Amino acid sequence: MSTAATKVRVLVIDDSNTIRRSAEIFLKQGGHEVMLAEDGFDALAKVNDYRPQLIFCDILMPRLDGYQTCAIIKRNEQFTNVPVVMLSSKDGVFDKARGRMAGAQDYLTKPFTKDQLLQAVQQFGATTQGANE
Repeated sequence: MSTAATKVRVLVIDDSNTIRRSAEIFLKQGGHEVMLAEDGFDALAKVNDYRPQLIFCDILMPRLDGYQTCAIIKRNEQFTNVPVVMLSSKDGVFDKARGRMAGAQDYLTKPFTKDQLLQAVQQFGATTQGANE
């Protein structure tokens, strides 16, 4: 299946325990390292220590939404080049555009499939291989 060379450190930020758990299962089955955060503040606390190579970020979260979380992460020069993929149950053009404005690379609609998640990791995780080592 996958080798250690394609292992990507992924941070999943979502206030839904169900979404976090399913993302974690799918990503681990794909051979990746996974860290979970339940909201934007939790993510900001973990991102420095964990140094993810790819971030999946829910949009609708309490306290700090996904757009704000993404923008704050992207403003930190250490994480400017870390790809962020927004997660949302809404599939609107406006949401996608707003995600791009906040610095997100892509947008996945929930519920996502294992294939969609792993494809996003393959597409974006590879771009940061070695960048944070």
